[in-house]
Order: sequence, then C-alpha cells, then structure tokens
Amino acid sequence: MDKREIVEILKEISILYELKGENFFKIRAYQAASRALEVSDIDINKNTSAEELISIKGIGASIAGQISALAKEDTLKLYEKLKQSIPPGLLDMLKIPGLGPKRIKYLYDTLGIKDIVELEYACIENKLASLPNFGEKTQKNILHGIDIVNKFKESFLYAKVIDEALKIQEKLKKQESVIRCSIAGSLRRKKEIVKDIDIVASTKNSKEVMNFFTGLKEASEIISEGETKSSIRLNSGVNADIRTVSDFQFPYALHHFTGSKEHNTEMRSLAKKRNMKMNEYGLFKDQKLIKCGSEEDIFAEFGMAYIEPELRENTGEIEAAQNKKLPLLVKEDDIKGLFHFHTVNSDGKFTLKQAADELISKGFKYCGVADHSKTASYAGGIKEDSIMSYLSEIDLLNKEYKDFKIFKGIESDILPDGSLDYSDEILEKFDFVIIAVHSNFNMNAEQMTGRIIKAMHSRYAVILAHPTGRLLLSREPYEVNIGAIIEAAAKLEVAIEINASPYRLDLDWRHCRNAKEKGVKFFINPDAHSLEALNEYRFGVNIARKGWLEKNDIINTLPLEDIEKYFLKKKALNNTRHKL
Repeated sequence: MDKREIVEILKEISILYELKGENFFKIRAYQAASRALEVSDIDINKNTSAEELISIKGIGASIAGQISALAKEDTLKLYEKLKQSIPPGLLDMLKIPGLGPKRIKYLYDTLGIKDIVELEYACIENKLASLPNFGEKTQKNILHGIDIVNKFKESFLYAKVIDEALKIQEKLKKQESVIRCSIAGSLRRKKEIVKDIDIVASTKNSKEVMNFFTGLKEASEIISEGETKSSIRLNSGVNADIRTVSDFQFPYALHHFTGSKEHNTEMRSLAKKRNMKMNEYGLFKDQKLIKCGSEEDIFAEFGMAYIEPELRENTGEIEAAQNKKLPLLVKEDDIKGLFHFHTVNSDGKFTLKQAADELISKGFKYCGVADHSKTASYAGGIKEDSIMSYLSEIDLLNKEYKDFKIFKGIESDILPDGSLDYSDEILEKFDFVIIAVHSNFNMNAEQMTGRIIKAMHSRYAVILAHPTGRLLLSREPYEVNIGAIIEAAAKLEVAIEINASPYRLDLDWRHCRNAKEKGVKFFINPDAHSLEALNEYRFGVNIARKGWLEKNDIINTLPLEDIEKYFLKKKALNNTRHKL
C-alpha cells in the first residue's frame, strides 16, 4: 500500500472505533497518526520500518507497527476485524451530510438503525424529532441528505477512482497476452463523477486475460465472467469491466466504449450520411472494413481532426473537428504556478515554506498563498492584528528564494450583504484577493447573484473562488444565476476560479466555454489544505480541457514576469472599475 491508502485506513479505523464507542484516547491516537503521516515527508514502501515511523511526532509504537504491516502485507488483521464487527450500513450512513459517527452510534443504540433505508423510514415516521440533540430541523436535513445520497448512489468522484484504474491498466499492459490496453468510458473522458471503470484491451488470448483480470488482488467479487467481457467489484466498492477484442478491432472498440453516447450517436449519423456503418466492431463501407490503426485514423476517414476524449460530449466538437477549429487544449505542464492554498496560518496542514519547497521541487516558478480571512473563524481565519506577521513571513521567504516568488493573497469572505470582511486599508496590502461565499447558502437565486456581483465590484477582487459552492456527491450548488455571474466577471475583469479540489471542480466545465466566449479569464487553483493536495491542480486541468479552454485562457500559465505585470495592472484598475 502507498502512503495515501494507509492514511485513509488510519482515518477509517478511528471512525470504526467511534462507531463502536471506544475510548476517546484510542480514537484520537489514530486521528493524530493519520494527520502526522499525511503531512510527513516520509516515503512509504515495503521496507519502511516501525522505527522510522516512530520518529514522526504523533505516531506511537503500536500504530507504527500497524503502518509497517500495511506497507508490507497490504492488509491488517485489526482493520479487517473492526470492519466485520460493524454493520456495513453504518459506514454508508456517514455519507449523509451532517451525520457523524457519534450520532450514527446513538441512532444505532437507541433505535437500532443499521442502514440508510431504516434511517429514512425512521425520519418518515418522525422518530428523530423527539430525540435529544436532533429535533424536527435536523430530521428534515437528514432526509434531504438521504435524497442526495440516493441521487448519487454508486457514483464516485473521478479522483477517487483514477489512480486505482491506472494501476489495473498498468498490470494488464504487462500481461503477456495483452497487445494494447486503455481505460475507456467516462473515466477516459475525465468526467467529474463516474459510475465504474471501463477497460478495453486487444489480446492474443482472451481467456488468459479474463482469468488474470478476475484474479486481481483488488477484486472483492466476480460479478460476471465471459469470453470477451468480465466484471468485478473492487475492494473500494467500484465496479470494473473489461472488454477484449482482436487487435484490428481495438481502435473502433476504444472509440465506441469511450463514448459519450451522444457523441457516438452523432458519429454514427455522420457515417450513415456517407453510406458508411460505424460501431464497436469497425467502420464499414459496402460491408467492407475500412482499416484504421488508431482513433486518429478513424477521425481522418471523416476528414476530421483528432477529437480529444475530454471533448466527446456532443457539444460541437464534431463540427469543430470537421472545420479544423478544435481548441489546442491546456495541458498540465502549461501551469507555471499555483494559487489558493491554505497553510497552518488558517486551516492548512503545512507551513508556507513547506509549500514553497514542494512547489519548487516540482518545477513551478511562483505561487500565491491565500489563507482564510477573519470571518472564517471555524477555519482559523486570520484576524486583523495578525495580518502584518502573515505578510512579513511571505517577505522573509521571498528574500530566501532566488528564482521563485510567493504572491501575497487572502481568501476574503463575501458577507451576506455582498461586502468583503476586511477594510480597504487591509485589502490594499495584498497582491491579489480571492473572494468567496462560505456561509448563508440558503439565499434565493436573485439574492445570491446580487451578493456575489456586489462583491465582484470591490476594487480589490481579483478572483472569484468556487462560484457555485457545490460539493460533489454531497452538497448541491447554491441557487445562483451563473450566466449573470459570468457576464459580470467579463465586464469587471474578475477572473473565475476553476477550483481543482476533486470535491468541488467548480466552475463546472459546462459553463467554461460560455465564459471563455465572453472574454473571462481563469485560474486553476488547488484549494489545497495538505501538501499532497497541491497536486490536485491536475483535476482542474481536466475540467478546463472539458470546457474547451486553452493555455491563454488560464492566467497561471503565464511566466513569472507576466503574472507580476498582471497583478500590477489589476492594482492600476482598482480606481477605474465601473458599475454594471
């Protein structure tokens, strides 16, 4: 197991202990160990010893031994025993917003509720309304949370699935009977939410590949096994399907099973107009196969440029490919610096120096720290009397680094009346100000839209963060007229963030193209709270690509000297910003 997987298991053990009602100190020990391991610099491998782990503050001898065992053996008896001792439905209940382990244990002990179905029925029967620390409002919120969970049942965040899918793909590529192999489906199109893992492989011996696939150690259950298609359920709960074909069929099958259905329907319609037939088995003219060695060859047969998988959503990509007007999509290595991350100065798990050193090691040229502002007291937001020390830390580090710059930023809360939560005198001290909604989500669309646009009129607003406030698979976007927000951003020259956190991915890719056409510029920001999460900017790049965005649409693709000029220009515009 790698470090990330072990951190997740330690977190889950602490939750399982909470559900069992274990003593507070044992629960806290696993919570502390997971946090300590997550922020440590240690690399975990099969040779990692308990002695090395004990040297990390927050990890005791017993848990160090368990981490070492997980690294060596990929399993832990304590963890497996704990899982078996808890009704599996209790863990599912944790997916409901606002329902933590203590409340779940209370409901289990008091009403015998073992899963979401029983919980929903108890709410319908009004059994929670009279319970201590619950009440009618909490009961109503739980029912709403259940609706959200049911809506996204058996759905997974892209980020939670892609690494596992890539590992399986690499294992298959090394299998001697596999010729070519690729992830397909919504995962290949980089959709923010996926249902399963689809894999297409060309083989010399399909039966050998099927046996290898269904025998993967990641498989907890074989759902179906056939000559050319098999399905397994992984230990993570995700279903994985494989389809095998002859190598000459591989390009056609890969295109077909990548989708989307809408894209495929349009392509088949185009083929029909040209007296051709197109399906997963091939491209045919007069019942004769048109030989294509790759997907590029298939598109070329239609006189089209190659369409990247991210664009295959039938949103105009086919016409653009015919007219050679497809965008040159932004790439991960186009990003030169990262903005919007949180350090120990608010609710982050790392220091600013650790962040800078991490980014320098990865080849970035600059960054922009943006800790929470004072209103976000729940996140340790920075009070006015701490602003100068916050800025001084940045100045000192900038003197230390020669070829890397840290820009001074803050994530300032948009208050319910649309004002920002610092005075102009304080906001003036920053190189850039990110504005964001973090409270009062229940406004109607007119109120929320007006609130955000008023904040965008601030002479210091540079970036609008996570503009719809959504949390994927958890919290719906708040009511807002996103079209009006985009119009205001264009007129006021406020950049819109593509928040790369896999839980947000906000602005939604479906709105990016419209915003681009209006002249809006973007930042791809990780909104990171841990060093590992800094790498999540790549998920934001996926969304930008799905939204047809190019390098010159993204501000943080600029070289250092140009982004310095960008921020200076924004400062100069402070006094000339006009009202809508």
